Amino acid sequence: MTSVKAYAAHEADQPLVPYQLERREPAAGDVEIKILYCGVCHSDIHTARNEWGGTMYPVVPGHEIVGRVTRTGEGVTRFKEGDLVGVGCFVDSCRECSSCREGNEQYCENGHSQTYNSFLQDKKTITYGGYSSHIVVTQDFVLRVPESLPAEKVAPLLCAGITTYSPLRHWGVKAGHKVAVVGLGGLGHMAVKLAASMGAEVTMLSRSPEKEQDAQELGAHHFALTTNQETVASLANSFDFIIDTVSAAHDYNSYLAMLRTNGVMVLLGVPPKPSDVHAVNLIFGRRSLVGSLVGGIKETQEMLDYCAEHQITSDVEVIPMSKINEAYERTIAGDVHYRFVIDMSTLN
Repeated sequence: MTSVKAYAAHEADQPLVPYQLERREPAAGDVEIKILYCGVCHSDIHTARNEWGGTMYPVVPGHEIVGRVTRTGEGVTRFKEGDLVGVGCFVDSCRECSSCREGNEQYCENGHSQTYNSFLQDKKTITYGGYSSHIVVTQDFVLRVPESLPAEKVAPLLCAGITTYSPLRHWGVKAGHKVAVVGLGGLGHMAVKLAASMGAEVTMLSRSPEKEQDAQELGAHHFALTTNQETVASLANSFDFIIDTVSAAHDYNSYLAMLRTNGVMVLLGVPPKPSDVHAVNLIFGRRSLVGSLVGGIKETQEMLDYCAEHQITSDVEVIPMSKINEAYERTIAGDVHYRFVIDMSTLN
C-alpha cells in the first residue's frame, strides 16, 4: 500500500480537510495515475453532505480526473508511463451482465464500482476519489486524454461532458433537429456546446435573463425566459428534444408541452423529491420522458475524441485545493462559469 495525500469530508456538516489514505500498489492490469486536475461536480457536494444518504465517512470525492501515468502493473498494454489519461464516474463493473457486455457499464446490473463512496467488485474495498494526489485504476476503465486539449478543461468532460454527450448520441441528435436545454450550469453549458456542434438548432430555456449572452456565446441560437408565460405558451410543440439538466424541483409538465409529436425529454438532473407528470402530456403527442446516466467506457472515449476533433472543452475556474469548501458554497449559489477544477499540484 502507498500513503497519498487527499482531502476528505468526515461528517455531513463539517468542511473537507486534509487526509491521508492508502492506495493499493499497481497489480496486474492496474494503472497508477498522478492526478493533475480534478473537477468539482455537484454530486461531490451531495455525497460529502450525505444529501442522498449512504455516505461512508471519511469520503474523498472527485470523479472528473485527469493525470499522467506513473506506474503500470504486469500485463498493462494500453498505457505507459507519462501518458495523459482520465478517470470518470466509475472504476470497474462486473463485466459479465448484458449491460456490461454491450458497453454500457454505467448500467451494470450487478452494480458498477463508482470512483468514490462505493465498493470495488470485491464488495468490500471502499473507493476514494480524485481529491487526492494519486489513484490506481484497472486499465479497462482508464481513458486516453487527447494531448491537444488543455488538461484542466478536459476534467469536467469525464462527467458533465459524457452525461450530455451520451443522450445526444443515443437519440440521434443531428442537423435539422431543434433541441432545447433547460438550465445553464455545468451540465447545461456542455449540452449547448455539444448539441450545437452536431448541427442542431439550440434554444436555452432559463429563468435567468442575465444568462442570455452566455448562452449565445456558448453556441445557443435562441434564448427563452421561462418565467414569461407568454413565451412558454408560444413554445408549445416546438422541440424534437429537451435536455433537462436541473436538479432543483421544477414542473416537467410545462416543458413536455413544448415537445413536438414523438419528441423526447431527457432528464439528467435529480430533484430531491419525486415529480408529478400528467399522462395527458405524454399521450397527446406520443411524447417520451426518459433519463440518462453518463456513458460507458467506449462511449466516453468516443466523446473525448469527438471533443478533440471539434475543440470542445468545459469552461472552468481553476482553484487551489485550499479553496474547495468555498467552491462548494459558490457552486450551490450558482457562482461559477461553469465548473470548478482543482489544480492538484496545490494539495499540501
